[in-house]
Amino acid sequence: MPTITESNNLGDLLKYEAPNRYSREVATIAAGQNLPLGTVLGRNASDGKHYAIDPEAIDGTENPVAVLAHAIDATQADRPDAILIARHAIVAKTALVWPIDLSEAQRAACEAQLAARGIVVRDSA
Repeated sequence: MPTITESNNLGDLLKYEAPNRYSREVATIAAGQNLPLGTVLGRNASDGKHYAIDPEAIDGTENPVAVLAHAIDATQADRPDAILIARHAIVAKTALVWPIDLSEAQRAACEAQLAARGIVVRDSA
């Protein structure tokens, strides 16, 4: 019998959010990215658009500000319809998508920055 593998869904990522969509925000994902659900995002200080965090950047995208609440394909153009988890929420650590070259120390620092914004990262929820 063939094996079916299901990708993560919002229930795998988001373990708690505030009522009335307070935890969510609509934002623009910059062109040139195809991001899966759970991608940790930074915001570019000059254009205000969101990008997958880049620990080597110096434009604001090195600091995590939100988590992507759905997969989004912005390879061809900016996507102004992205739903982000931006505040007052609990997310599952195992569902977060980080840059491959992020060290454990950098990841812990990013989790602390998310916690400062009210996004708590839990091992299990």
